[in-house]
Amino acid sequence: MYQRKLEKDIRCPLEYGLEIFGGKWKSRIICVLAEKSVLRYSSLCKQMMNITDAVLASALKELIADKIVQRQSYDEIPPRVEYSLSNRGKSVVPILKSICKWSGVFHRENSELVLSQCQKCDYNFKPE
Repeated sequence: MYQRKLEKDIRCPLEYGLEIFGGKWKSRIICVLAEKSVLRYSSLCKQMMNITDAVLASALKELIADKIVQRQSYDEIPPRVEYSLSNRGKSVVPILKSICKWSGVFHRENSELVLSQCQKCDYNFKPE
């Protein structure tokens, strides 16, 4: 995982929130896990589309460290590991849906590239 040379300079709660769930991949991981509840690594990777193993592993480690995602490993052969949202992670979902609803007003999407979990979001509304 990437190690910063300087400590994070977070000065307000918004910056903290964006650090936790901001960016392309973290928000997608949260949305996929919100829809699917529990996924194994390979299934999560397939749902994400076009993410490398290194990026997914790094994003998952950060989300686990921030207590957004839970990692459950089972003592079986072959080993089985499942990922799901923690209660803290589930509390982020309404915020992400609100952001999605707001940005749906301005975003022009290519319907061929829409993620399956995005198709279930109710973001098609008219601004006031």
